[in-house]
Amino acid sequence: MDLTKLLQMIVNTLLRRLISRGIDAGINKVSGSAKKPAQDLTPEEREQAKAARDLAKRARQAAKLTRRL
Repeated sequence: MDLTKLLQMIVNTLLRRLISRGIDAGINKVSGSAKKPAQDLTPEEREQAKAARDLAKRARQAAKLTRRL
């Protein structure tokens, strides 16, 4: 194997990991975790926080799927 191809494979792998982390961090920031501790949340706020976590999880899965394509 050529040295340039080997270096390109390594760079692509590292770049893919960095992009994945950046996308995941952005999704987490946008979904926003609760500012209050869990015990201080009202039942409605808990439901909303759970819905936001579920939505963020689906967004991460969709981003992962599109990166594979």
